[in-house]
Amino acid sequence: MSALSTVNLAKTAARKPKTLIAIWLIAFVIAGALAGTFLEGNLSSQWRFLNSPESQIADNLIDDHLRDPYAAIETVIITSNTHKYDEIEFVSFADDIAAQILELGPEIITSTRERIVNEERDAALIFVRMAGSADEASLEVEKIHEIIDHANNDQFTVDITGNATLSKDFIEGSEKDLLTGEAIGIPFAIIILILVFGAIIAALIPLMVAILAIVIALGVAAVIGEALTLSVFVVNVATMMGLAVGIDYSLFIIERYREERRKGSSIDDSIIIASNTASRAVLFSGITVVLAVAGLFLVPTDLFWSLAIGSILVVITSVIAALTLLPAIIKLLGDRINKFSLRAVVKRQDAELESGFWDKIATVVMGKPIISLLLSVGILVALAIPYFGIQTGLAGVTTLPDHFRSNEGFEVLEAEFSGGLMAPIIIVIERPNRTLDLQDRFEAFSDAIGGMAAIEISPDQQIATISLAPPGDAATADAAKAIKTLREQTIPGAFGPYASDVYVTGWAARQADFTDVANDRQIPVIIFVLGLSFILLTLVFRSILVPLKAVIMNLLSVGAAYGLIVLVFQKGFGNEIFGFQQVESIESWLPIFLFAILFGLSMDYHVFLLSRIKEHFSETDDNRASVAHGLRSTGRIITGAALIMVVVFGGFAAGDLTLLQQMGFGLAVAVFLDATLIRSVLVPATMRLLGRRNWYLPSWLEWLPHLDIEGTRK
Repeated sequence: MSALSTVNLAKTAARKPKTLIAIWLIAFVIAGALAGTFLEGNLSSQWRFLNSPESQIADNLIDDHLRDPYAAIETVIITSNTHKYDEIEFVSFADDIAAQILELGPEIITSTRERIVNEERDAALIFVRMAGSADEASLEVEKIHEIIDHANNDQFTVDITGNATLSKDFIEGSEKDLLTGEAIGIPFAIIILILVFGAIIAALIPLMVAILAIVIALGVAAVIGEALTLSVFVVNVATMMGLAVGIDYSLFIIERYREERRKGSSIDDSIIIASNTASRAVLFSGITVVLAVAGLFLVPTDLFWSLAIGSILVVITSVIAALTLLPAIIKLLGDRINKFSLRAVVKRQDAELESGFWDKIATVVMGKPIISLLLSVGILVALAIPYFGIQTGLAGVTTLPDHFRSNEGFEVLEAEFSGGLMAPIIIVIERPNRTLDLQDRFEAFSDAIGGMAAIEISPDQQIATISLAPPGDAATADAAKAIKTLREQTIPGAFGPYASDVYVTGWAARQADFTDVANDRQIPVIIFVLGLSFILLTLVFRSILVPLKAVIMNLLSVGAAYGLIVLVFQKGFGNEIFGFQQVESIESWLPIFLFAILFGLSMDYHVFLLSRIKEHFSETDDNRASVAHGLRSTGRIITGAALIMVVVFGGFAAGDLTLLQQMGFGLAVAVFLDATLIRSVLVPATMRLLGRRNWYLPSWLEWLPHLDIEGTRK
């Protein structure tokens, strides 16, 4: 047996439990210090391409010849119901605000550009260029907000929107949603754990292990962030995934230990048996999740890489903690793990076992396997149908709640001027001296988009930029269509043979390119995840049909989750019931992210359930009895684990940010469907129909290594 086997790890932990627990606590403290010191400064609400789409090429040209393309430009909007801009009172008021902003100093404000006045002359804009990137400026923009708030009076109203304010709103919104998710998920998780275990101490251990894994994962992420800028949402993802898998992994191992103790095994033998069975399932489940999530690295943006890094770090940490820290805690506590037991809960659990609840489900389903199969598949396919009408994009300022400052300012900007002034479309012309009649082209572009425009030439004369400000949010489908029209029709028509030297960037163009990159990489990610999962499950169960069924079933649950996301968020069906905002598009990163995460998480239940079925089948050679045994022995635990995931993910869906609502909702419904229709109906129905063929492995694959996931009680 390998020195790094789950049994040897558990034995080592059980021999010196206090030492091992101390090591983990030291790691917890160090990681907490690293996360507290470095993590926030390495997080970004922006994202960058790791390849070179058109917008990135344009941004590089601007960076080389003109300025930082990601510099924060804030738009201050002054409106009045009592004065016109032609009056001295309005001009003086605007001058005073501009002067106060400039007094913040060059380390915060680099310049204020000339003002724009609307046609009615009752509104004016002050463009403020801030030092540093949007993320850096978001830390300082509050000073401008204070000036604006102080300046508001009965005669003048001052609002603000822009990159820094938007970044600040996203960061603060994600932090608030994190607290909301924790406030909902943790208490409900504790309640479910108490109902599952019937003992308060046993219920608290998985939560403590999960929190420890989250903190250590974030500490490692803080170190990685020194080399790679991470998305601000890495904290939300790591916390959400950590609470879900960290609790689940500990739950399965603790319950297997308690099951063996109830059978009369000693504490040490129970730890060994749990490590030889449940711990193996945890190890292979964790590997499956990591491999699935690793598919996100195929998408060349730091957003996907951040989501992958956060998820993988917390899963790996959770697995290691479950295999080492947990046996040490169990050894130290012994039977005190059942302290503060709730007799009513224990009595209910005993009654459930005696009544054979899960045996009855297995009997009903396997008694009519074809009907059960057709009914469950029909429901899942029906739920997936709305997915074929999906529209993808990215969250813009208008997807934020109305009370967010950036959204409030944008609404005023759009009403009085053009929303595109907040995030203009920028056309970059390389070597503009080769093109004639630049002003004519500028006017043509301005007419084409029906908005405001401006022209600028770099000091070295190497590039020229035409800034277009069409109406509306840069994240809308209309903005994406405008980008497509500019690239495919307007620019080739205006520049002819020089069109290859003309590039389109700006927030709308970056969004369009991001969506294209995500869509282009969707098939490679799916193939990667499906292929690796199939290979791993084939090795684990030494069967062709078991992994094939698992892949198909998981595709069904993921497809159903996709369909429900589109139905609720894009179509608006039932969104008010859940408190969700209806949007015109689903986050373009979400399908790939959900596929990788859900495929990995769904495999958890298949691995835990099928490992118990295979364990019993290896002993009895009775397929039907083995399925019933698997459902009976895992039913309560898997149901509890699934409920924990549902409440954790649902807690994060209860926040303000639409993108997190979509993510949390999609994860929650997929896990719910997997734990009900998939595990309770599809698995036993297909196991019954295929019988002994479930474990069929072609002779020409007998050379494959045997990864004994089910283990033994010996």
